[in-house]
Amino acid sequence: MIGHVLAAITRDISPAMASCELTHLPRTPIDLDRARAQHRDYERALAEAGCRVERLPAGPDMPDAVFVEDIAIVLDELAIITRPGAESRRVEVPALAAALEPHRRLRFIAAPGTVDGGDVLVCGRRMFVGVSSRTNAEAIAEIRQIVAPHGYTVCAVRVRGCLHLKSAVTAVGDDTLLVNPQWIATESLGGFRFIEVDPAEPAAANALRVGDAVIYPSAFPRTAERLARSGVKLRTIDASEVAKAEGAVTCCSVIFEAES
Repeated sequence: MIGHVLAAITRDISPAMASCELTHLPRTPIDLDRARAQHRDYERALAEAGCRVERLPAGPDMPDAVFVEDIAIVLDELAIITRPGAESRRVEVPALAAALEPHRRLRFIAAPGTVDGGDVLVCGRRMFVGVSSRTNAEAIAEIRQIVAPHGYTVCAVRVRGCLHLKSAVTAVGDDTLLVNPQWIATESLGGFRFIEVDPAEPAAANALRVGDAVIYPSAFPRTAERLARSGVKLRTIDASEVAKAEGAVTCCSVIFEAES
């Protein structure tokens, strides 16, 4: 009998990470050695949560490649390979498509659509897609057409003040979302219980749920306390270097169920 395992695809820290795309943050020096050490700890956290980790290489032409989530949206039935909103990131697409092809039927977003996976939050059969500087209405229409036969509904959600939808909201339970209400209208997310970030930690809404654990940045202790009080089991890591590149914990992996 074929078994199943959680697979997590990650990608190396590029030697050119200091040249990453930035939209909302000023450019500050990134310590590559520290970034690589933090990324190894992140991968250990994934493994401890039950994932089989596969790391892809990243060359000097891919400064943002560690943010592998932006390149694919993986559902049980298929994987949507994105057309990233930043043109510089489209070179990242072929390797991830090749890595996913043995596991899922692939569908590709076509021009003029642009979408980053960081703008897509899947909660059961509901997909929330952020309208942002990286994701446009044409891509959202394509996604809706691709997933409708599989019973998914797609809700477009406008993002303000941050890069991606998942900068403003992520799932920490089946019916619980961690949100920054300053960056998203929570009215678009009906049917969920909300845990709001501490107002002093606006960037704290990005958490990565893996099984019954949540991988979470150590930079947000006040929000971590709110999560712990709500019964969320946290595995905290230092993600300070990827944060300088407008990245966070969901950005650095693509997680899906695969055959063992």
